[in-house]
Amino acid sequence: MREYLSNSAQVLADLASDGTAGITNVEAASRLERDGLNKLKEAKKTPLWIRFFQQMADPMIVMLIVAALISALTSIAQGEADFADVVIISFVVIVNAVLGVVQESKAEEALAALQEMSASQSKVVRDGKLVGVPSHELVRGDVILLEAGDAVPADCRILESASMKIEEAALTGESVPTDKVSETLELAEGVDDVPLGDRKNMCYMGSTVVYGRGRAVVVATGMGTEMGKIADALSQSADEETPLQKKLDELSKVLSIVCIAICVVVFLATWFKHGMGFFDDMTLVLKTFMVAVALAVAAIPEGLAAVVTIVLSIGVTKMARHNAIIRKLSAVETLGCTQIICSDKTGTLTQNKMTVVRHFSEDQGRLVRCMALCSDAKWDATKGEAVGEPTEAALVADAARLGFTTADLDAANPRAGEAPFDSGRKMMSVVNVSPDGNYIQHTKGGPDVVLDRCTKVRTEHGDVPMTDGWRRRIQDANKEMADGALRVLAAARVNYGKTAPSDYSAEALEKDMTFLGLCGMIDPVRPEVADAVAEAHSAGIDVVMITGDHIDTAVAIGKELGVVQGAEEAITGAELDKISDEDFASAVERYHVYARVQPEHKTRIVDTWKRKNKIVAMTGDGVNDAPSIKRADIGVGMGITGTDVTKGVADMVLADDNFATIINACEEGRRIYDNIRKAIAFLLSSNLAEVISVFVASLIGFTILEPTHLLWLNLITDCFPALAMAMEEAEPGIMRRRPREATDGIFAGGMGVDCLVQGVFIGVLTLVSYFVGLSYEGVALADVLSGANKGLDGMTMAFLTLSMVEMFHSFNMRSRRQSVFKLPTQNVWLWLSLAASLILTFVVIETPLAQAFDFAEIGLQEYAIAMGLAFLIIPIVEVYKAIMRTIEKNK
Repeated sequence: MREYLSNSAQVLADLASDGTAGITNVEAASRLERDGLNKLKEAKKTPLWIRFFQQMADPMIVMLIVAALISALTSIAQGEADFADVVIISFVVIVNAVLGVVQESKAEEALAALQEMSASQSKVVRDGKLVGVPSHELVRGDVILLEAGDAVPADCRILESASMKIEEAALTGESVPTDKVSETLELAEGVDDVPLGDRKNMCYMGSTVVYGRGRAVVVATGMGTEMGKIADALSQSADEETPLQKKLDELSKVLSIVCIAICVVVFLATWFKHGMGFFDDMTLVLKTFMVAVALAVAAIPEGLAAVVTIVLSIGVTKMARHNAIIRKLSAVETLGCTQIICSDKTGTLTQNKMTVVRHFSEDQGRLVRCMALCSDAKWDATKGEAVGEPTEAALVADAARLGFTTADLDAANPRAGEAPFDSGRKMMSVVNVSPDGNYIQHTKGGPDVVLDRCTKVRTEHGDVPMTDGWRRRIQDANKEMADGALRVLAAARVNYGKTAPSDYSAEALEKDMTFLGLCGMIDPVRPEVADAVAEAHSAGIDVVMITGDHIDTAVAIGKELGVVQGAEEAITGAELDKISDEDFASAVERYHVYARVQPEHKTRIVDTWKRKNKIVAMTGDGVNDAPSIKRADIGVGMGITGTDVTKGVADMVLADDNFATIINACEEGRRIYDNIRKAIAFLLSSNLAEVISVFVASLIGFTILEPTHLLWLNLITDCFPALAMAMEEAEPGIMRRRPREATDGIFAGGMGVDCLVQGVFIGVLTLVSYFVGLSYEGVALADVLSGANKGLDGMTMAFLTLSMVEMFHSFNMRSRRQSVFKLPTQNVWLWLSLAASLILTFVVIETPLAQAFDFAEIGLQEYAIAMGLAFLIIPIVEVYKAIMRTIEKNK
């Protein structure tokens, strides 16, 4: 039912309520039993232990668990009791699951925050008496009283308004409190409904009365309210996987298939080689199984999930130091591929603080004093700011800026009487006693209505009669300010001399006044936002402004910030309602400013962009933003002005409510994603080299590396350089390239070819090192193939070369295409990881651990050759990079 289109008598009749006496306590109890409490439903909470095990369902975690089982089977098959690898992998799995549970964003937290916004007590008329009733016990038909400072406890139709203004920014995005009336609204021609922000005879749960008083009848409670609809949308909205999560899932599946395929190939190759007697020789079967296990271990990058988690965690910490607080760990990299930023205007692009920016007067001092005296806002000298209704606070702050503080003005000019503001006449008047004992009336209001009641105008030569020329000049000034999206107020005065007015009614006071001038005010843009928008555009990111303000104001601010070039790029929510989904999908790229929108519009905008395969960020601070923030790929809440609801569903919270922080976070997200790709490329090329080495050796018939050697490399040695890559600085020009597409895979841009080629290079170097080791030991390959000799020197040198070649290769991976010798910075952490890897490799080869790993004691010359072969990867990859740069440049 659209109560705002019905008169109050009809609404009361439909609700079986009395506008004066309300409903009876008996009827209230009956309705409460029927409709339920005036509360939002709580989401069903998932037990903590289930959330923990849900983390285990991640394919990468499953792979780690499989790796642990393989390691355990290997130890058992070899008759050993060494389960160190199992402990390491289990530790990684548990830590990853705990991090996931702690970081995930839960819808029930947002719903709990929504409930806290409801008023705890309400003033209700029951059985003809005014009583206090817990807000959650309100029912449809209850008549409530509202005063300045009250939170509106339910959705209500206003029956009476005495200059009542309600702050609805959390629901509508409107930066200025709305004047409320009791009259019936009428639909404009060709319009099907009245937007939420224009329903001046309604008030909604979650809003606050900031001025005046009123009486209203409850028309909706609990989940039936506008806030309840938002809460329902939140509870039904599913969490979205980030692009990286999707690509890692795909990678996990591919690697799993590769592992199975490798095992099958090894078994089939051995079976064909030995014929039907293969399964009669259990020693051969076990040996084949061990080779398959070694290949599977080599193919699985056991440390990848842990590395990605830690890289993201490091990025989160860095972002927090720059006012971007990440609530969902896996969403960090989404910032790096953001293509569309849908930003709320108030408080994000603007300062959320009405400010007077223009004056039209030939006596500016008298103008600002009049505005300040005709206001109920006050100047707080201790805080250095005005306190009160935003518009009046802006006028008081303007006077203080020019040296006239309300404390001094009020003390010198006590108020003798007043005609309060009324939305019908759009004016407010007060009468003050001046220091010389004169009674001076100060009036402010809409320029047109104030001007109509003025017979004089204040000039630099004093008061002169109002002429047609002066009237046109004032009207032109008003139009110029309004065209600039300024909110304009006019001021006038009357000097009664030593005699006080006999009648303080509006009709008696507001006539034959002297026009003082105009004040134009606006919620000014943040000074750093225009540069941030320009940087976003240079990075290929489209900025879309979504606001509850009027379209003229929105377009003016959009132009100032560089979001739009003209009004043709703007559209209102009402106009959007008339466009079909198909037509909107075709036209969505045309619009960059949306004005007078409702919550469903914001979600529709986000969904339309997402259907075009764009990565969308949505910012906001109010309850009305919550569904679209949750629906977006990256939801951004405001830390200062944002509601708990918005913060609860957001992936990122801005500690400074600043749009520029979002762009900085996007740059950091790109750096993090680049570093994650570098780490993945490093780990996969290293693992591919291990697969190539083991596979070639198994086809020939010798063992180059044991499964435990490979687990050591993958979980210990490889992890240090991979983690060091998280600290790599952003490459030059990172914000001058377009965002990657949502459909781009991990191997986009030829990274898969890079991994394959580099893996082959490393594998060949490892095999060469093995054969060098055999020659130094004086063992023939035939002896190794026959089982007469294990070839431990060759195995030890292969392990040493593979360990160090991977370490040196990590320096190559600092940039996919640029020469490592031309990078402008050094990565200290990578050097430290090199030192750590050297120490760990020395420990495992030269200490008693060597026996457990079946390593031989090798000489200094063998060490030098193994290290030399490892270092060769740097010049080899430098040549490869140069070739690829040439190829890509000539495309």
